[in-house]
Amino acid sequence: MHNQETLKKEIFALERINNYINSFSFAKTVNEILSPYNLSIVKILLIFILVSLFYFLRKIVYFAIEKALIQIQFLQNYVANIVSKIYKLIELFILLIGIEMIIYIYNDFSGIENINKLFNMAYYIIITFIVYQVLNVVVGMKIHNIDLDNKHIKNEMINISLKIVNFMIFLVGLLIILSYAGVDLTAILSGLGIGGLAVALAARESLSNFFGTVSILLSDVFSQGDWIVIGKEEGVVIEIGLRVTTLRTFDNALIAIPNGLLANQDVKNWNKRIIGRRIKMNLGVKYNSKSSDIKNAVNEIREMLLNHPQIATQNTFCDYDSGKSTKLVSHDDEQGVKKTLLVYLDEFSSSSITILVYCFTKSTDWELWLQTKEDVMYKIMGIFEKNSLEFAFASMSIYNENETKENK
Repeated sequence: MHNQETLKKEIFALERINNYINSFSFAKTVNEILSPYNLSIVKILLIFILVSLFYFLRKIVYFAIEKALIQIQFLQNYVANIVSKIYKLIELFILLIGIEMIIYIYNDFSGIENINKLFNMAYYIIITFIVYQVLNVVVGMKIHNIDLDNKHIKNEMINISLKIVNFMIFLVGLLIILSYAGVDLTAILSGLGIGGLAVALAARESLSNFFGTVSILLSDVFSQGDWIVIGKEEGVVIEIGLRVTTLRTFDNALIAIPNGLLANQDVKNWNKRIIGRRIKMNLGVKYNSKSSDIKNAVNEIREMLLNHPQIATQNTFCDYDSGKSTKLVSHDDEQGVKKTLLVYLDEFSSSSITILVYCFTKSTDWELWLQTKEDVMYKIMGIFEKNSLEFAFASMSIYNENETKENK
């Protein structure tokens, strides 16, 4: 009733202004030209004033939004980033309001029901995206600022939680939009109960992948950035998603593995170690070498490795909390610390005497490991030369039995 009275007053005011303008002969002529298009000088003037008003009010609206965000305590540090992200959305929101007002004026200050529904749906779509952007800006900056190692928070947990919250935001937004579109939400929600079994059966793989994601996150077998081997696939973990885990292989291919499958496979994680990347060599020495020279070489190689700055020994310091675990294993094995150093005469093989060299570098980085291994190999070559030893290679000696008898 109140709306009808307001509308009557607006129409009456419009008619009075229109009658006043029509009192001028020029205006009357122009209105006669515009009337077939349901336009008049008054309407055009109001539309022009409205467009100008919205154009100049944009800055005021941005300022008001920024000031309102500053008043919210937990958003104070993120206002600049939030405003930059929602700038275009606010601009679109203002534009839609302007268009709706123009249609309202054009239609003699009365709304069109179906068009009003469309605009309301559009407003809620924009609001949904604004909430989405604000949430992602805040969480993204918090992740950047948090020391994850000290807080014992995994990147994956935050990412998965954010995706679930984003899904809920879009779901709520969709339900609101559907309600404005005239869809009976009660019927949809009740229908979900009836069709729940069918949906569950159809979504078995999706559910399997989701629970696989939960299993991966809880087991802490690998994290983003880890170098892992799964079956025939090897690479760096890019992301643990709700459905798949993506790997970047060393030949630069991207592989997506469903989490339901991944949770039930053997995973080798090369990053779950603090100290120790293995160097293992079997050094073959010729059989005509003197035993004293071999013994000296073995001792010198062992001494060289014990004093090498990049080789892990029992004296290598490792800073980790050795008392936090209740697992019935050594703390070194649990944390990924290897300090074994072995240099021994190992076996008499078919074509050489074998010296076993078994040790670990302090660094687990591949390039540093290669540099250390190269340096160790050069030093071993120098030790062999010093002790008049030669590396053996696969060979076979052939004896002529008849010639041997003749020589006898």
